[in-house]
Formats: sequence, C-alpha cells, structure tokens
Amino acid sequence: MRNLILAAIAGLSLIPGAVAAQDAGTFTLGIGLGNVVPKDNNGTLAGVFKSSVGENVQPTFTLEYFVYRNVGIEVLAATPFKHNVRLNGAKAAEVTELPPTVSLQYHFDNGQQIVPFVGAGVNYTAVLKEKEVGPLAGTDLDLSNSWGLAAHAGVDVKVNETNAVRFDVRYIDINLDARLNGADIGTAKVDPMVWGVSWIHRF
Repeated sequence: MRNLILAAIAGLSLIPGAVAAQDAGTFTLGIGLGNVVPKDNNGTLAGVFKSSVGENVQPTFTLEYFVYRNVGIEVLAATPFKHNVRLNGAKAAEVTELPPTVSLQYHFDNGQQIVPFVGAGVNYTAVLKEKEVGPLAGTDLDLSNSWGLAAHAGVDVKVNETNAVRFDVRYIDINLDARLNGADIGTAKVDPMVWGVSWIHRF
C-alpha cells in the first residue's frame, strides 16, 4: 500500500484541472483504509529482548471542519488495530490499540484538480488489550497508553464538486511503557508510518 500511495502523491500532484477552495464553515467526511507500519526497531525490553511490532490494516474515518479558508481541524478515528509483538523473533503477544489523532491542516488551493495538504497534531494511543503468547504465555504484560505528536501529508484527487479520493501518509510518535508481572521492563518505541487511501465527501 505504501508504494502505491507514494506514487500517487508524487505523480497526481502534477495533473492540472479546476478545483474550488475549502471555505470556512464547510466540513468533510472520509472513509477508507489505513495501514499502520511501525518502525523496524522498536526497542529492547528487559535489557535483552529485541522487540518488533507488526503492521496492520483497518478501516479509518475522518471528520474535518474548516475554521478558515483552506484551514481545517481533522479528527482521525479507526476500528481497533491488532499487532503481533515479537521478542527476539518469537511471537510473544497480540496487542489491540486505537490511535485517534487530531490535526490542524492546510490545503493548498492551487486551482487544480489535485489538492495537496499538510498537517500536524496530537495523537492519543489507547492500548485496549494485551494477549500473552509463546515465551510470555502465563505472564501479565501491561502496556501503557501514549500521547505523542503527529504529522500528516497527502493529496486529494477531486472526482466532482463534493467528492475526492485521498492518498495520505502520517507519522505518529508512539511510545508504550511496558511492565511484565508488575515490573518495569522498558519502552516499546512504535513510531509508525500510517499509509492511507480514502473517499472524501464535502458537505
């Protein structure tokens, strides 16, 4: 998914066409898919276990309200993401989390069909469930929730006056403090890229 989105963002932004600006007081609703891809090295736990968090794809939902011309406040939501966590290569846990994000965004009104945008905001990742398996079976793993900064960029490909296809990418700062059987064993540094494609409707 990430290669498709990168190609779309790079190539589609060069296509000319007419598009209207986003006026204050309007809002958009988006429905799509997001692929959460954690960074390769997620840190060492208990001093000896190299942690690795797997990627996952889930439906996503966005609501953006334009407070000024081309400037909007967006809320990102999703169904729960489920990640496999490996320690030294062995699957040790299944973690379910939700990463709602609020961003302030600027959409470049360039008079074209393809409208790039950038944004920055705050993420709150809520860990909903930890299931211990493999080497951690029979133990009690507890991962903290996380606050962090987020960055957002992408392009909207206008289909008509009220609809567009969006290709976007986000970086989210996610650090989860880990405890095993009540003892602090370190921090999992997830810090994912989130690659997305969605249908956007403007009201």
